Amino acid sequence: MKFTLTPQNNKQLANLCGEHDRNLKQIAKYFNVEIQNRGHDFQITGPRQNTQQAKTTITKLFTIKKHLTNQEINLTMLSTATKTKSPTKTTTIKTPKLTINPRTPNQTHYLERIKKYDINFGIGPAGTGKTFLAVACAVAALETENIHRIIITRPAVEAGERLGFLPGDISQKVDPYLRPIYDALYDMLGFEQTAKLIDNNIIEIAPLAFMRGRTLNDAVIILDEAQNTTIEQMKMFLTRLGFGSKAIITGDITQIDLPKSIQPGLKHAVNVLKDVKDIGTTYFQASDIVRHPLVQKIVTAYEKEI
Repeated sequence: MKFTLTPQNNKQLANLCGEHDRNLKQIAKYFNVEIQNRGHDFQITGPRQNTQQAKTTITKLFTIKKHLTNQEINLTMLSTATKTKSPTKTTTIKTPKLTINPRTPNQTHYLERIKKYDINFGIGPAGTGKTFLAVACAVAALETENIHRIIITRPAVEAGERLGFLPGDISQKVDPYLRPIYDALYDMLGFEQTAKLIDNNIIEIAPLAFMRGRTLNDAVIILDEAQNTTIEQMKMFLTRLGFGSKAIITGDITQIDLPKSIQPGLKHAVNVLKDVKDIGTTYFQASDIVRHPLVQKIVTAYEKEI
């Protein structure tokens, strides 16, 4: 496949190719093709679909005038590789600081189901955007005043650690485990606005035990790391749902930290509720991971081992 990048701009071409054609080599390796270029004239050799995807990636990256980062290149390649054959309407989430677009078909389905259903399960490996997209949906709903509160919780179960040895009360002990959620909120709202909303109890981040006995109205309630809930905890959480609320439950059933004698609540809930209408379930795969390309390969390798 031969093509020419236009309009011809040597600065953008250098940005695209990278030092010693490093970026082009990265694209060629990812799509398993050979890329040759003389100036703005390119030739890509390989399987037809792969060459088309490599061309699309190169064309997209060429239009970016700022310095290309590895993350930008990886996300563009991933987006191109997982794009559906027929064009579909993109679900965009707008928050005060970020505009977020789904990068894989499963992420699109996830957002569509969150919009449609009041209870949603997002299940899959780390790095697939389960929690980040859930928080984005909650922030967007809060900004449009569709809800009045965001409540984010998780079970106080740790991967081989012991909370009892950490200083402070239970909330302070769990805060470090909720750091990814805080980071997402800072990205979407900014540090000052996030702190203000937390201080005013509009955003509540708390251990799952704090949910017992409550009815949560006009809120988006996110249960993160749900693979570490017991059956009783999961039932308790699901029955907290009040009027005008949505619940989003995220987890990775391959990383359960509960004792082997305890049946995980997430697995049990998905099985028990599989025939209940108006509940959405999205299963993410290794191909949905939007981190370093090696993470996909690592997750896939572990899946084969299990």
